[in-house]
Amino acid sequence: MNSVAGIIIENRKIFIAKRRAKGDIGGRWEFPGGKVEDGETDEQALVREYEEEVGVGITAGTYIGSAGFEHLGKRYTVRAYEAALLSRHFVMTEHTAWRWARIEDIDALIQKDAFVPSDAMLVPFIKKTLQLRN
Repeated sequence: MNSVAGIIIENRKIFIAKRRAKGDIGGRWEFPGGKVEDGETDEQALVREYEEEVGVGITAGTYIGSAGFEHLGKRYTVRAYEAALLSRHFVMTEHTAWRWARIEDIDALIQKDAFVPSDAMLVPFIKKTLQLRN
């Protein structure tokens, strides 16, 4: 099964959101995104997921990287794409909070087990993207 994550970078900070306290990854921070439905492209799924979860439109941009992982005996791949916000009027449906985080802040959340593990695997790709912008 494939999923996507939207990586929004502004002023060297990354948009992250904290999931509601339910399910296996509840209460942890993540890069918003979700499952790619049958017949959808990654980009279409990313736009849909941001509309559903964060209540904003985005444009999906450049592919950043992907990570494979296993959960409950099933194999998954999450692919990360840069994205840009079309509005800033957030309406959270799956999250309780959002923030702009420096990459060091995300590393600290990972160390505290407060970041979704599959999304944590995308951080090296984000660091590379940030380095290319220097």
